[in-house]
Amino acid sequence: MKFFRARMMAPVVLAILQVAPLCKAQNAPAAQSSAPRAPQDPASSSPANAQPQSPAPSGKVIFSRSTDENGQITTQVGPAATQPTIEMAKEPTAEDTDRQAVTFTALDLDVHLRTSAHQIAVRAVVTVRNDGKTPLARIPLQISSSLNWEQIRVAGRNVSFPVATLNSDADHTGQLHEAAIPLAQPLAPGATLRLDVVYSGSIVPNAQRLVTIGTPEDLALHSDWDEISPSFTGLRGFGDVVWYPVSSVPVILGDGSRLFDEIGRHKLFLSVAHFRLRLAVEFPHGNPPTVAIVNGVPAPLTVTDAQGLGPDIDGIATTTADSPALGFVAPSLFVAVRKAHPSDHLAAWTIPDDEVSVQSWIDAASTVAPFVQGWLGKAPRTQLTLLDLPDPDDAPFETGALLATTLHDVAADRLSGVLVHSLTHAYTQSATEPSPGWLNEGLATFMESLWIEKRRGRDQALEMLEVNRPALALAEPSSPGASAGEPLALAIAPVYYRTKAAYVFWMLRDLTSDEALRAALQAYVGASSEATQLAANGTTNSAAASLQRLLKQAGATRDLAWFFSDWIDADKGLPDLTIDSVFPNAAQAGTYLVAVNVTNAGYAAAYVPVTVRTAKNFVTERVFVPARGHVVERLVVIGPPTQVQLNDGTVPETQASVHVTDIGPAPSDQPIPSSGSTSSSSEQPPPQ
Repeated sequence: MKFFRARMMAPVVLAILQVAPLCKAQNAPAAQSSAPRAPQDPASSSPANAQPQSPAPSGKVIFSRSTDENGQITTQVGPAATQPTIEMAKEPTAEDTDRQAVTFTALDLDVHLRTSAHQIAVRAVVTVRNDGKTPLARIPLQISSSLNWEQIRVAGRNVSFPVATLNSDADHTGQLHEAAIPLAQPLAPGATLRLDVVYSGSIVPNAQRLVTIGTPEDLALHSDWDEISPSFTGLRGFGDVVWYPVSSVPVILGDGSRLFDEIGRHKLFLSVAHFRLRLAVEFPHGNPPTVAIVNGVPAPLTVTDAQGLGPDIDGIATTTADSPALGFVAPSLFVAVRKAHPSDHLAAWTIPDDEVSVQSWIDAASTVAPFVQGWLGKAPRTQLTLLDLPDPDDAPFETGALLATTLHDVAADRLSGVLVHSLTHAYTQSATEPSPGWLNEGLATFMESLWIEKRRGRDQALEMLEVNRPALALAEPSSPGASAGEPLALAIAPVYYRTKAAYVFWMLRDLTSDEALRAALQAYVGASSEATQLAANGTTNSAAASLQRLLKQAGATRDLAWFFSDWIDADKGLPDLTIDSVFPNAAQAGTYLVAVNVTNAGYAAAYVPVTVRTAKNFVTERVFVPARGHVVERLVVIGPPTQVQLNDGTVPETQASVHVTDIGPAPSDQPIPSSGSTSSSSEQPPPQ
């Protein structure tokens, strides 16, 4: 009966998908399996090998499959050809310099899921560029260790290659299968190459990497929940499950922040890649998937169930996705059986257990939407999607405008902050107009802090940022000469593209005004094609240039060139401010003139508030403190001054972001000292 099922369904699958392989799933190492027959020459009629700009091809079947009485699947790809040799190597032959030199400029994937068997089969055409300084004699490609390489073609010909098992926690299994593809001619620096690859296997929840470091298995499985199943398929990508080809340096959990930095590096180097996906999903009869989400963006499903052919014959669901630039995300794929709950501000997809609870999420979104709209505009680039995870204890996951989490009842106060953050992503991300990581993540964190300011006050909002400031100070270079740091456009660490970027928006708010920043952000969201086109062409600071121009158009009168230079375009570390001394002098009619000497020992300039308090009132002025310099700010107050404060937490510093000096009784002609280092640089006026 299984053989009959395969013979009946294969024409349906192939006619719809055109190029969707279901290769023989392998549990043994690739060297012990029988490799599939070779595909046609990529230069001929293979649609997966067309250039990303070409239209989708039509109609030519290049894959076929059959199932025997034992349920084993055999795949044939194109006409008969010499089968390649795949050797399981005892140790990797590629080196880290090879892995770091490979940059993907295009991913063209034909993906076939057989959900009842937890299987995935992929034919991928990947375009890589050598960004190293020397020619590459081999190209290292990696996939999850639960998947197996079956075939690789270069220039239309099969190649033999070794496969090594690489220990790396970039995948939930803790290992990768790395193919080191030999090249007949070394790939010169700056040159590109297309590779036609086939691989397959099964993906089930696997928490090996977390169990290895001592995490209880139940807790670990709620973190590493990626799987393929009839009711839910969730593949989060590099850092969770490597379901598409990558080239990465091996990293392990517990080795500082190296894993998270490598995840950020992966996202950054893929951000301008062209991504195309053609998906076919086999599902049990009568249980079709209702939602598919690719890279955080919903993709419409075309469903063909096997009506009248018997209860054991699978149906097929297909979809396509095409992004000219991937953006700062790891490619992800979700396919699930869920019930839709559309609303004005989001689309929620739930399991039956959460159909009632989801209303609280919809209500919370309606509550915070006017606030988000007031800052970012009426219309987001895409709609926020909420996807209900299978288990209430599963760890949430966010990518683009998708929030995958359990949609059970949550306190309204907690939900509001989460939804402000997620709704902001809907304004900055879309399939065709992705924003750079620092603007996408930094703006979402900034908006979340503004919501806290609105609900609980400014001090609470700044405390939210202060939690991560020490980590930022630790990561920043002590001087521009000590290391290059991470300019925001090239940032790979969350402490930069999330924490520092949020501070940047707070400082821009103080440098301009709420009105100017609102207008600039709304203009950026509403007319982003210029920045997007520049990003697609590899201009990494295009978003910053666009934002600077829009701020000026919105009425910002100050010169912001220094700020974008010190805080966005380059990484000059953090300022290191000190109240060097205070000179209070009695003036006429009970007033006092207080001179505050401020020193900046850091290499980044700062625009910070200086506040002088008396027993009954206070006066605040903002002062520009140049890098490696000092400035004297004079403030007039009514009554004897009691305290001076420098910075209020809006400008991150190396040591602390609030400095307070108490003023006791002292002769008016004597300075009141304050601890801190001084600089010999001369005073400079603030930019106007």
